[in-house]
Amino acid sequence: MIQKYDVIVVGGGHSGCEAAAAAANLGSKTLLITMDMTKYAQMSCNPAMGGIAKGQIVREIDALGGYSGIIADKTTIQFRMLNLSKGPAMWSPRSQNDRMRFTELWRETLESIENLDLWQDAVTSLIIEDNAVKGVRTKIGVDFLGTTVILTNGTFLNGLIHVGSSQMRGGRIGEAASYNITEQLFDAGFKTGRLKTGTPVRIDGRTIDFSKLTEQKGDDTHFKFSYLPGIKSNLQQRSCWITHTNPEVHSELELGFDFSPMFDGTIQSTGPRYCPSIESKLVTFSEKQQHQLFLEPEGETTVEYYLNGFSSSLPWQVQYRAMQKIPGLENAKIFRPGYAIEYDYFEPTQLYHTLETKLIKNLFFAGQINGTTGYEEAGAQGIMAGINAHLRSHSPEKDFILKRDEAYIGVLIDDLVTKGVDEPYRMFTSRAEFRILLRQDNADIRLTEKSYNLGLASPERKKLLDEKNKLISDIIQYSKKFSIKPHFVNQLLTSKGTSELKQGVKLFDLILRPQISIFDLIEVITPFNSFLQRVPEERKTEIMQGAEIFIKYEGYINREKVLAEKLDKLEHINIENKFNYGQLNSLSTEARQKLEKINPKTIGQAKRISGVSPSDINVLLILLGR
Repeated sequence: MIQKYDVIVVGGGHSGCEAAAAAANLGSKTLLITMDMTKYAQMSCNPAMGGIAKGQIVREIDALGGYSGIIADKTTIQFRMLNLSKGPAMWSPRSQNDRMRFTELWRETLESIENLDLWQDAVTSLIIEDNAVKGVRTKIGVDFLGTTVILTNGTFLNGLIHVGSSQMRGGRIGEAASYNITEQLFDAGFKTGRLKTGTPVRIDGRTIDFSKLTEQKGDDTHFKFSYLPGIKSNLQQRSCWITHTNPEVHSELELGFDFSPMFDGTIQSTGPRYCPSIESKLVTFSEKQQHQLFLEPEGETTVEYYLNGFSSSLPWQVQYRAMQKIPGLENAKIFRPGYAIEYDYFEPTQLYHTLETKLIKNLFFAGQINGTTGYEEAGAQGIMAGINAHLRSHSPEKDFILKRDEAYIGVLIDDLVTKGVDEPYRMFTSRAEFRILLRQDNADIRLTEKSYNLGLASPERKKLLDEKNKLISDIIQYSKKFSIKPHFVNQLLTSKGTSELKQGVKLFDLILRPQISIFDLIEVITPFNSFLQRVPEERKTEIMQGAEIFIKYEGYINREKVLAEKLDKLEHINIENKFNYGQLNSLSTEARQKLEKINPKTIGQAKRISGVSPSDINVLLILLGR
């Protein structure tokens, strides 16, 4: 085993796994250090991947050549495409996964990657010389030297767990926290803070009365994350179940508020706004008589269930008594109560868009250490940090940055380094200005060629992308040329609630109708059906949907492209280190303070900083002679 690496990754969560895999697959000698090698990419909270905007991120990770989508697909016990009733920009894939098999498969994957060494230990300090990182020192006294280091410590930095008035030090319940790194980086000049997250009670499924619950099955249509054909789950598919709280539950919970660390001042840090604890919901939405809860299976064969929507740091007795007032859970037993955890993070405005820190050269941060929450956000940062750490090690003049109109990953990282966080950051479709461009169906079209040119995405992926692009183009061209007579489709049109044809039209014009799906037309237009036989069966849905989306939304897509191109011009006006903002009295006070703190690289980035107004941007452009 060697002790000098190109890339050292600290932490084996979703971010660390993607970072280590990307760096090693690109050819860097890589070391992944984690405190427990049985917990790679552990699903610390709910056993699920994807969701609103998060599903788009998983597909982007896959399109780049990452593993989150593949491993999620292989361990799926339920898959759903959310928001199908809305436009395709809002469609979001989500899977329930076998928690145990997920982490086992990640380990198998990591162990199969060339150039990647694994080490079980705790990192206690960084080796820093002349404001550049040179390696890490571990708890058992081993020094590993590295050209670059990526910190992906998750919730482990000085982690403190709360269950009522009981406190335990740890990064997850039953697991040790990580110490000394925050203090070392604080002394080096980094700004740090504390955030909070939480997780709900785990329930013994043998004690649940499912007759009182509403069943929620997965989709019958086969959706998945990975663009690679042949990737699928062989696990038994399982249902989720829906129930609700009620005033009795609320009253029982409120009896414990005096003992809640969230309300008695024990927890000072900020929790996730969009995934609040049940006690926070009762205070914030005091007028609501019920809150929806989801019982999610933890795996294919286990009886353990996750009570989504019931996150809590209340005393375990309060959680238990309140839970027994919930329909279906009157006699339920628990495996583990919910808990809250506080942990250290570093203000992400201290990073470049490559995720390298501004204060220490060759040091990268990825995941919850940057103030984000969620496996998907962590994995996205991990793969980007892994790519850029590899480039820093081998081609220091190069970097890999995704723009806001290219990927949700680009939106995520730009938000972090430009705006910072004051609460755990979670991705939503509403955060993206160009969400018609950033759909889940076209992540490979947007990103795979970029990754292939780097050397990360495989030749197989590039071949599949080229085939997909050609087939989509062929379908569109065919639909523009092929004419259809009224008597072939009028019965279908009537059944779909749209007007009949009086004369022949191009197939393209029929697909344009909002009431008509391209899949409807296969059944009634034999030549079209025959033409589509050239499309591989396993990819037929994906490719046909791609063609249909382009036909129906071409005008909207082109409009967004024009807007993105206009805004992109501002991304090429460099202003890094060109102004002493504190002395520019023509700027507003807030703008001077924010610009001085963040030191944006371009006018485009400056424009997105909260508190920098259009008039402030005009001042900068005038000073630049623009």
